[in-house]
Amino acid sequence: MEANGTAGRHGLEGDADLQFLLIGGELVKIRSSSWKKNRFYKLQEDCRTLWHESKKTFRRNQTFSIDDIESVRKGRQSEGLKKHTDPSVEEQCFSIIFKGRKKNLDLMAVSVEEANRWVSSLEKVKRTIGNLSRQQKSEHWIINCMRKADKNEDNKMTLKELKHFLRQINVEVDDMYAEEIFKKCDKSNSGSLEGAEIKHFYDLLTHREEIDVIYGKYAQAQGQMSLRDLLNFLLNEQREDATVEDASKLIEKYEVDETAKQKKHMTKDGFLMYLHHEEGSILNPAHIPVYQDMSQPLNHYYISSSHNTYLMEDQLKGPSSTEAYIKALTKSCRCVELDCWDGANGEPVIYHGYTITSKVLFRDVISAIKDYAFKTSDYPVILSLENHCSVEQQKLMAHYLISILGDALVTKPLGDTMPTNFPSPEELKGKFLIKGKRLNKLDAIFNNNNTIEEGTVSEEDEAADCENGQKANPKKSKIKLAKQLSDIVVYCKSVHFNGFEHAKDSQGFYEMSSFKESKAFNLAETSATAYIHHNMDKLSRIYPAGSRTNSSNYNPVPMWNVGCQIVALNFQTPSKEMQLNQGRFLTNGTCGYILKPEFQRSLSSQFDPNTLAKGPWLKRKTFYIMVITGQQLPKINKDKHKSIVDPLVRVEIHGVPADNASKETHHIDNNGFNPMWNENFQFDIHVPELAMLRFVVEDYDSTSQNDLIGQYCLPLTSVQNGYRHVPLLTKRGDVICSAGLFVHLMLLDAQ
Repeated sequence: MEANGTAGRHGLEGDADLQFLLIGGELVKIRSSSWKKNRFYKLQEDCRTLWHESKKTFRRNQTFSIDDIESVRKGRQSEGLKKHTDPSVEEQCFSIIFKGRKKNLDLMAVSVEEANRWVSSLEKVKRTIGNLSRQQKSEHWIINCMRKADKNEDNKMTLKELKHFLRQINVEVDDMYAEEIFKKCDKSNSGSLEGAEIKHFYDLLTHREEIDVIYGKYAQAQGQMSLRDLLNFLLNEQREDATVEDASKLIEKYEVDETAKQKKHMTKDGFLMYLHHEEGSILNPAHIPVYQDMSQPLNHYYISSSHNTYLMEDQLKGPSSTEAYIKALTKSCRCVELDCWDGANGEPVIYHGYTITSKVLFRDVISAIKDYAFKTSDYPVILSLENHCSVEQQKLMAHYLISILGDALVTKPLGDTMPTNFPSPEELKGKFLIKGKRLNKLDAIFNNNNTIEEGTVSEEDEAADCENGQKANPKKSKIKLAKQLSDIVVYCKSVHFNGFEHAKDSQGFYEMSSFKESKAFNLAETSATAYIHHNMDKLSRIYPAGSRTNSSNYNPVPMWNVGCQIVALNFQTPSKEMQLNQGRFLTNGTCGYILKPEFQRSLSSQFDPNTLAKGPWLKRKTFYIMVITGQQLPKINKDKHKSIVDPLVRVEIHGVPADNASKETHHIDNNGFNPMWNENFQFDIHVPELAMLRFVVEDYDSTSQNDLIGQYCLPLTSVQNGYRHVPLLTKRGDVICSAGLFVHLMLLDAQ
C-alpha cells in the first residue's frame, strides 16, 4: 500500500509534478497584512491529502483532502490577497478555494516559477482524481482506511487493527464475525494479515451479492457474459434501444480482462465497471451535455437565479463578498442580484441595506462577475439591480458597467427595428443583460425620442418591501434615475405588477415584475393558467420574503409549475430547496437554462397544475423503484469513535400537487458499508415533464431528528430505466466520493 501504488492507480506514476508535491516546500500563508507566516506544505503518500504544519499546540499537523478543493486560483484573485498583498507580488500568489464554507487558503511562493508549479501540479492531481471511476475511487477509499488502521505501519493487520478498520469503513462487526473473517483470510496462521491475505480480505468486503445475482442470470457463456448476453441485459433489464455495436463498445470500454475482451466477453469485474460509469448511472448520459433547443426566446426557459447574491451567510449581519458571486456563477447561476447603495468617497457599494452586513465595492463585484460569469456556462447572465443610489453614484455605476463589461454588455436591442419578443440564449451567448428601472419605453431608441436627461421612477418592489418591513406601502417611494443607467436597461425593465389583464394590455414584452413569494404563491394557487400565459411572453422574478432573515428558502417547484423563469433562491444556504434547484438545472450541460415544457410555451395551452384537466401535459406514468443496496455511506459523527450509521432511504417526487409523494425504507442497524434494503415502491405520475425525483439517505435516530447522510435530485424525464447507481451529494451539493445507492427503476405508461 505504498504511495507509488496509489499514484499508479491515479495514472501519475513517476510524474514530475506529482513528485514535486510529494517533496513539498515552504509557502507563505497570508491571513492579514500583519499575519504572514512560513508554513511547510506537502502531498501525503496517499496522493489525495495535503499536509501542512500548524504552530497551534493542540494541532501540530493539519491535513485537507484534494477532494475538498473547489479550485486553485493563480494571482491575487481572492479578497484576502487583494487586500493584504502588494500588486508587485501578483505572479507569486495563489489561492486554494474550498467547497462549502471553509475559508480560502491564501498563499505566496518565493518565485513566479514556484507559484506556477504549485498551481499546475495541484490542478493536475485534482483533475486526475476527479477523472477516476467510482470503482477506482472506492478502492482508494478502502486502501486509505486500511492504511489508517495499520497503526504500527508494518503493512500487516492484526485482529485489533482489523476491528478498527471495520469501524473506519462504517461496519459494526461483532467479535465473533470479526474473528471469522480474520481466520478465513489468515491462511498462514500468523496472527496478522499481509499481502495476498489483505487482498482476500478486501475482496470479501467488496463482494456485491446483488451484482452476482444479476450477472449470474445473464452470464450464459461458461460463467461469463457473451456479447449476446450483454445485449439481452441492455434490452430486457435496462430497457435501452441497444444494438450489438453498443454492447461491443461497452466491452471494449470497460472489460478489464484482456482474454475475455478478445472473446467479446464481459467478466463480472467488467460488468461492475460498466455499472459504476455514466452508462450505468441513473442520469441519462444523453442529457448531460447541452441537448435542448437553445434558440427559443429567453422567457421560454427556467433560469437558475440567486437572491442577495453578495451574502455569504444570513441577511442581517453576515459578510458581503465578491466570493459569493464567484461561487454562484461557477455553479451556473445566470441571474445575480446587486443591492446598490451610496458609499464613501463617492464609490457605490453593495450590501443588505438597513442591516450590519459588511459592504463590498460595486466596481469590485462587476470585475469579479466579468472574470467568472462564463467559466461554466456560455449563456447570458442577468444582473438584477436594486438601486438605492444618488444620481451621481448611479452615473458611476453605469460607467463601471460599460467600461468593465465592454462589448459583453447589451446596451441596445440586437436588431435594427423594435423587437417584439426576446432574443434566445443562443443569440445572447457571452452577454450581460441589466435588469432595472428605465425612464421610458424601449421603442424611444428607434423614435429618436431618447433625449430625456434624468427623471423619477417608482422604486423597485423588493426595495420598497425591504424599507416598509412586512407592510408593503402601496404608495411606492420615488427615486431619481440617471439617464446613463436607464439607457443600459434593454430587455429587463422593472415595472410594478398591476394584474394580469393590465400587463397583457399595457406592458411590453421586456417589462417584467418581481413578486414576493407570498404574492407569487397566491397567484399560482388562484390564477395558475393566467400566470402561465403571462410568462409566455414576459419574464417573472420571484424573491424570498424579507422575514427570512436566516437566508432560508421557499419551495421553487410551485413557481416552475406556473412557468416563472427567475425563481431566486439564497444560494449560500444549503437546503432542500437549493438541492431541488441543483436537480432542476443538473442537465442540459448545467448551463443554467432549462427549456420549459411545450404546454408552458404554447398560447393555446390551458394547463393548470392544480386541476389537471385533460391536455397534452397529462402523460400518466407508473414509476416503479426498488431500493436495493447502499455503498460506503459516510459516518455522520466522525468525532464519536464508535458511531456507525443506521441508514434509511426516502424517495420523493416533487412536481404538480397531484404528483407530490414520499416513501421510505426501513432502517438498517449499524451498517453504512453495504446496507441492503430490497424495498419496492410505486408512484403514480400525471405530469412527468414537471416532476423531480429526489433521494434522501438519513441516519435513523429514535430519540431525535434523523441526520442527513447524502442526497441526489434529478428531473424524472432524465432517469434511465433498469439497474442503476445513484451518486450521493452532501447537503451543500458536493459529490461524496465512493458513496452511492444501487436501485432498479422503471417508468412505464400507466395502464
